[in-house]
Amino acid sequence: ALDTIRLSGTDADGWYIKEAREAMKSGKILYAGKYSAPDYERILAEGCGLAVENTMISHAPEVREKLESFGIPVAVDYSSYETEPLGRMEWIKFYGALTGKEEQASAAFDEQKAAMEAASGDGADADPDAARRAERKPVPEEGRKKTVAYFYITAAGMVNVRKSSDYVPKLIEQAGGEYIFKDLGTGESRSSSVNMQLEEFYSSVKDADFLIYNSAVDGGLETVEELLGKSGLLADFKAVKEGNVWCTARDLYQSSMALGTFAEDIRAMLTGQGETVYLYRLPAGREEEQ
Repeated sequence: ALDTIRLSGTDADGWYIKEAREAMKSGKILYAGKYSAPDYERILAEGCGLAVENTMISHAPEVREKLESFGIPVAVDYSSYETEPLGRMEWIKFYGALTGKEEQASAAFDEQKAAMEAASGDGADADPDAARRAERKPVPEEGRKKTVAYFYITAAGMVNVRKSSDYVPKLIEQAGGEYIFKDLGTGESRSSSVNMQLEEFYSSVKDADFLIYNSAVDGGLETVEELLGKSGLLADFKAVKEGNVWCTARDLYQSSMALGTFAEDIRAMLTGQGETVYLYRLPAGREEEQ
């Protein structure tokens, strides 16, 4: 239903989804300003009939009031408040109902649900594709699960990590791994992550089997050397020494309907079998490679 979108709060250069970027470059979708400072003249000139905002609009309530004063209804997407991966993806059914494409929305949801079940080895009998994927990525041998940390380093030198109740740790568990933080941030605000000092991160994560660097905020990394440039302390980490450092692709955070595929990626990372779509392993620095 991309043709129902005329205006975007993200410019073409900020889109990593190919179809959205191409639609903006061709002029089918126009940039209408950031969510907190929209181009009201353009919005009115284009006859906007509905504004869909994410929860960041709560930080700019005057914008919502202004849009509604022009007779433009505002819908807020609360999918980011969902702590279950399937709950996040089920929001596609809302957009299916909104655009008259309920069948396509249900099919897309079912496909990702099957992928998520395949990542955990469930549902293989009900879905031939799931069976194929489950066969390619067998359940790990009985014993200790591989531990995984998911993080990025902020400009201030803090480490941003996901709370234990967030959907990413649940995807890691779904894929057969174990999130390194057992009970982090439980019962706190709705925020999905917390910042911690590098020293605290070091003591908790040094022996983790896998590191996943989240590229959503400060961009993707190309080598482990780049990661160590952010903090030399990471050189002591088990995952760094064993070459088990991975990074998310830049388009993951815009691909909210790909969590089943991402779970399969994590499974492939843990088992060393299968191709990945939204994860890639970081090679060592140039000198070490040579």
